[in-house]
Amino acid sequence: MRSTRTTAPALTAATLLLLAACGDDEGGSSGGGDAASYPDDDITLYVPYAPAGPTDLAARTIASCMEDEFGQTVIVENREGASGSIGMQAMLAGDPDGYTLSLIAVPATATNPLQGDDVGYTNDDYVPIAAVTQIPSALVVGPDSEYADAEAFFEAARENPGDLNVGVPGTTTSQAMELKRMAEEYDTELTLVPFTGNAEMTTALAGGNVDAIFINSSQDVLENIDAGKFVPLAVSTPEPVDYIDAPPLAEVGFPELTNSVSVFGLAAPAETPDEIVGTLEDTVSTCLEKPDVVEQLGEQYVPDEFIGTDAFRERIDEIVDVYGPILGD
Repeated sequence: MRSTRTTAPALTAATLLLLAACGDDEGGSSGGGDAASYPDDDITLYVPYAPAGPTDLAARTIASCMEDEFGQTVIVENREGASGSIGMQAMLAGDPDGYTLSLIAVPATATNPLQGDDVGYTNDDYVPIAAVTQIPSALVVGPDSEYADAEAFFEAARENPGDLNVGVPGTTTSQAMELKRMAEEYDTELTLVPFTGNAEMTTALAGGNVDAIFINSSQDVLENIDAGKFVPLAVSTPEPVDYIDAPPLAEVGFPELTNSVSVFGLAAPAETPDEIVGTLEDTVSTCLEKPDVVEQLGEQYVPDEFIGTDAFRERIDEIVDVYGPILGD
């Protein structure tokens, strides 16, 4: 059972009205927009990945609920490319007023700025608002693969370093980072092949262009597993999950590789007023209590305990601490 936040949107709205009545023009951060009347216009929500993937599903589901809650249109725009950086740049080009948001995918969002290249933003340029879903990864092969289980796959990888190609959803995703750690810490080297989303990865595996894919276990992946198109070898969670018949990486020789759990959530430009961030945070919390929203997102993916702005920021900081040294090498 997920915990319900104690601060409801109605309370937030009442607080904002009280601040407005008192004439408090100096509270919160500057950045345009009237916090007391927010939102009174269309909101644009950027998705930094291709359509039909888990980020896109999370964005469109939460956007629909926000429209119902706010009575305003939420426009979802896909701006894929550069491991999510293009979408982030589009969001940050907007004013910090709550009308330009992005659906971020952690850890990719957090690790992009750590690579040394100029990706157009730093982790101080945005504020995480709330998590919408968290999805573990699955290492899968095709039905005709010669590798029947994880042990056979990783034994081949150790015997022939770099010979096995594994598709990952971008170079700075948790999947990519964990496989890099696999090489550095466990002497098991795989060749990473980055793609822009689940659809590309699925096509690559079906076409025999890669030996395996390490992919977010979103609903489309579960459907492919059920249909026999994907054969799961391992999952990224510390403990087994009841909806994928495969052992955790931690049980097949990689006890430290438990961080490949993608967290998808809302973010806004830094300096967005605290009152507006709070309104958005509470609205996401309200949406995640709605049975129809949970059903669309997939009950297994909705966090048992709500991850608000502070907890989301802690998750990002943790990712920076774990993956920063790898990217700095």
